[in-house]
Amino acid sequence: MSLLDLIRPEIRALSAYHVQPAQGMVKLDAMENPWPLPDALQQKLGDRLAQAAYNRYPDANPEGLKQLISTVFGVPSGFSVLLGNGSDELIQILAQAVAQPGATMLSVEPAFVMFKVLANACGLNYLGVSLREDFSLDLDAMLKVIRAEQPALIFLAIPNNPTGNAFHPESVQAILKEAKGIVVIDEAYFPFRDGSYLPALADYPNMLVMRTVSKLGLAGIRLGFLAGAPALLAELEKLRLPYNVSVATQVIAETVLAEAETLNAQTLRLRQERERLFAALKEIEGVHPFESEANFILLRVSNAQAVFDALKRHGILIKNLSSAHALLRGCLRVTVGTPEENDRFLDAFQASMLAVA
Repeated sequence: MSLLDLIRPEIRALSAYHVQPAQGMVKLDAMENPWPLPDALQQKLGDRLAQAAYNRYPDANPEGLKQLISTVFGVPSGFSVLLGNGSDELIQILAQAVAQPGATMLSVEPAFVMFKVLANACGLNYLGVSLREDFSLDLDAMLKVIRAEQPALIFLAIPNNPTGNAFHPESVQAILKEAKGIVVIDEAYFPFRDGSYLPALADYPNMLVMRTVSKLGLAGIRLGFLAGAPALLAELEKLRLPYNVSVATQVIAETVLAEAETLNAQTLRLRQERERLFAALKEIEGVHPFESEANFILLRVSNAQAVFDALKRHGILIKNLSSAHALLRGCLRVTVGTPEENDRFLDAFQASMLAVA
């Protein structure tokens, strides 16, 4: 018997999450905010980090940070916040919490890959309902599966990754009303669109809203949160590992979120750049960009792998999604960068399209 035989078959069948090497490249593959913090805020942060008590365990339940998050992001009064090491840990906690024999997690396809990965890792049955050709939500198909399977957990990313579109509110409301299980609205890309489901928490007792500060400009600190009814979050807290939010993460989050207008100004610039980038891509022959409410643009070309490889030769790293799902055939995804990075991408992209034509 091999030691590998001790590993559950469904785990051995998984593929590890792949991060592309990016050294020396213009990095437009991971939906990051491209700007560093302003010098004055960096100095303030450095002073606070220098004085932090790294010899002690972090605050196991940082109420001050949770209150700051509730205030900055508009969590309604009467609802609680659960902190996670990025949204990935929160997805894992939710999956572990409902992982009874025969339990199902439901989402759409294509969607954030970690929904399926963590469902399988926690022993849940995973079902993905395909989006339509235009990436809109197939409500009839979703409701049919919900009625038949009664999933314990449903994830809807709004806007959706990797497609960038937000599902119609009436369709989301119909799912919330039909579902008997927990419905998680993943708002990872909330800075880049208008509207949120946070104000509707009181209307849907089975809904949780999940967010991360990664896309906002703090990807390096790995901090996410769930907002929802206190009684439900109290049960999930039992699965949160002790001290899961480090001393450094707490200090950085408290310092930077207290000056959230800095990050908000950066995201406004990214929204403007997204529109400029989208308009430019529409003018390039042989390219079909999809409208986005996130900080990336999905686009379709006739030879995605060749274009992707050509861009790398130009020093530009984006994401090739062509083999990720049938609906993504020929698709590439580019993160919105600084104006200079976007100009470099557009020049390299046009050259790459010509080279592979």
